[in-house]
Amino acid sequence: MTKIDTSRPETVLPTPSHTVGPFYGHALPFPGGGDIAPVGHPDTITLQGYITDGEGNPLPDAFLELWGADPSGDVPQVDGSIRRDPASGGYLGRNGVEFTGWGRVQTDANGHWTARTLRPGARGRGAPYISVCVFARGLLVHLYTRIYLPDDEAVLTADPLLARVSAERRDTLIARKQGDGTYRFDIRLQGEGETVFLEFQ
Repeated sequence: MTKIDTSRPETVLPTPSHTVGPFYGHALPFPGGGDIAPVGHPDTITLQGYITDGEGNPLPDAFLELWGADPSGDVPQVDGSIRRDPASGGYLGRNGVEFTGWGRVQTDANGHWTARTLRPGARGRGAPYISVCVFARGLLVHLYTRIYLPDDEAVLTADPLLARVSAERRDTLIARKQGDGTYRFDIRLQGEGETVFLEFQ
């Protein structure tokens, strides 16, 4: 047992600090993870944006997983997006033909992300959307949200989920059109303008 002499003041050094994990950037991102649309497809759209923390600072080590229906509203039933060499296990890329509807993108040093996909079709009574799962340091549980495209206000107004979101927060689920098939969707993890996140039970 260690005894401490309390009659003499001692210098107590603080415990070294460390960044809260988990850290996802090591093995999960893969080359071409944001190239969800088949190569050269004429209906490709680009989604891009920034992920920021509660103070508005960019998150350079976050990543997103995206899932979307095909333009007919059907959930793709093809194998995953990653092809590997059967002998070496090395990454071969996507096959460039089949649409899987799934992708994984990492933010850059400025917290920016981008993905190329196809515009999803409607499924059931809801407006078309792309599901998003956010992974970032400090998030012990990943977050879910949706990206709705802004092109049909009547369809968005009738969407059952959007109808339950307050008017002042609804826009955090709707991408902004930037022209030329490009849409911007920023994700703020907390604070003013916080993105609406979904909880599945």
